[in-house]
Amino acid sequence: MITLSVADRLSAWRYAFATTNPPEQGVVDSVTRWLVVTRAGVLPMTFTSGLIAVLLAAVATVSVDWLNVVLAVVGIVAAHLANNLMNDLTDTDVGNDTADYPRALYAPHPILAGLVTRRQLVVGILLCQVVDLAIMITLIVRQDWWIAAFALGGLFLSWAYTAPPLRLKKIGLGELDVLLTWGPLMVGGVYYAGTGTLPWAVVVAAFVYALLPTTVLMGKHIDKLPYDQRTGTRTLPVVLGEPAAKAATVAMMVLYYVGVVALVAAGELPWPALLTLGGLPTLVWVWRRFREPKPVDPPPNNPVWPLWWAPLAFIHTRRAGALLILGLAAWAVWVAVR
Repeated sequence: MITLSVADRLSAWRYAFATTNPPEQGVVDSVTRWLVVTRAGVLPMTFTSGLIAVLLAAVATVSVDWLNVVLAVVGIVAAHLANNLMNDLTDTDVGNDTADYPRALYAPHPILAGLVTRRQLVVGILLCQVVDLAIMITLIVRQDWWIAAFALGGLFLSWAYTAPPLRLKKIGLGELDVLLTWGPLMVGGVYYAGTGTLPWAVVVAAFVYALLPTTVLMGKHIDKLPYDQRTGTRTLPVVLGEPAAKAATVAMMVLYYVGVVALVAAGELPWPALLTLGGLPTLVWVWRRFREPKPVDPPPNNPVWPLWWAPLAFIHTRRAGALLILGLAAWAVWVAVR
């Protein structure tokens, strides 16, 4: 048996988290395995939603229960992990995920690749749900029953995304599902858990940020478009067609900046939020790629091929979201020390 050093393990974890794939030497330990199985690499989008709520609450004129805020952020991260596992389970059960479908090509499929058994996947889902149930009950006791609306609303949308009979992804509503989940449910839910209030400006800001995770899903569905057309999965890109779907995805990216500027101009976001405009060069770079055809052969340094449009959208989302957080954090620090 090969003994791995701490540095080797950390390197494997870092690679799995960055790419949703195991490193070249394969799955080296259980942590690497579950980072790949849960697709933990996309968690930064959820953590950003939580941080936006945290930073908006930090400069609010109402009192904040910070324990509630921490619990709520842990809750949305656990919910995202459960969502990823549920999607793989239900898509496998209904026959959508197969060996030649992109889900099994851009990263090892938990069940099809033998990383875990179906039973282990179900146990992982249940563990995440137990954590979320405990957090929901705690927050209801510490805040009020409206917490249940956020938690159960998120659970419903998570289940309905791929599970029968609704299967929102299959009828062109999966993108709306993500917009609602990463926006008012996540940002609004964390903010409400900490403050017991939910101003309209926070809801609008939540929708504005949620445009970014939605572009990632749009990109992913554009990548899957030829496969989904054959299986009758009518995602929004299938309904719109590739040219219109790519245009709509870029339009969402642009609308994000328009929304931030409008909120700052209205005095609902602090002016340092404009630091997110530093993502515009990345937007231009991504926009140019969206106007070009997809490469025929896998380009170098793309471990998630055949995904192409989704990683481009994710790069932009990560940059713009990080700069927004940096701007909001700078303002929160200024408010705290002035």
